[in-house]
Amino acid sequence: MNQLRRRWGVDSTRRVIVILVVFSLAGCSILFVKDPVYRLFGVPSDAGIAIKVLIAVCIYQVLLLFWGTALGEFRFFWDKEKKLIRWILKWFRPGTYVRTAREPRPDDLS
Repeated sequence: MNQLRRRWGVDSTRRVIVILVVFSLAGCSILFVKDPVYRLFGVPSDAGIAIKVLIAVCIYQVLLLFWGTALGEFRFFWDKEKKLIRWILKWFRPGTYVRTAREPRPDDLS
């Protein structure tokens, strides 16, 4: 628990437990929500797995915010969402190179 507290920058074990519960609720909720959302957006049952996964990931992010808000951890999950959105947008910005975790930084090579 202490390792998660440090990694997430939270101040109590109670908050870590609430955050873990939010992740669990969002994961369970997506099982019930994804099929109606697929129908809402007109995704055919024989659609490619990539499309379904992309939509499911978006639904999961919304569910994280929903459950995070319901359990009083909106700020934590909103900060994580903003970070994820910035990371995704880097891939679409022209001329931006996104370094993977294993690649050394250019200044590390000298």
